[in-house]
Amino acid sequence: MMNGSPPSRAFEPVVNADTRVLLLGSLPGQISLRESRYYAHPQNQFWRLMSGVTGVDLAPLAYNDRLDALLRAGVGLWDVIASAHRRGSLDSAIESPEIRDLAGIITTLPELRAVAFNGGTALRYGLKQFGKSAPIAVLALPSSSAAHTIDMPAKQKIWDEMRAYLV
Repeated sequence: MMNGSPPSRAFEPVVNADTRVLLLGSLPGQISLRESRYYAHPQNQFWRLMSGVTGVDLAPLAYNDRLDALLRAGVGLWDVIASAHRRGSLDSAIESPEIRDLAGIITTLPELRAVAFNGGTALRYGLKQFGKSAPIAVLALPSSSAAHTIDMPAKQKIWDEMRAYLV
């Protein structure tokens, strides 16, 4: 244990039988963990990027309404890492990660067409589970973190590739 502190634990999946794209982060940051909400940091660009993907302005909605809008659009949320020790919120500080069973959840989602990884850490840990070939389409997205310095229009263009799997 890092300084005797317990590991950070990720949230349960937000999915339903109509989920067509499973969007996977690495592990929620400290603000998200404290607020028990995916992508709670006000500078994280996730909700703005997903507004572009879904065509629904998610930012002004209450959190549960945001999740409902994602599910209606066919997007599910989860994290690749179930728990880990980490100081702060940077993925580079993740230690001793417990990796989730991605293949297992994929089998429970009958309409799933793609998994999308939000950032390099999620992609790296996620792809390890698939070995040489993933069972469905894989999208590598630039991180929604404001610390990832690709400008918003460039990020949005790549994130918009999810739309093809939502129709």
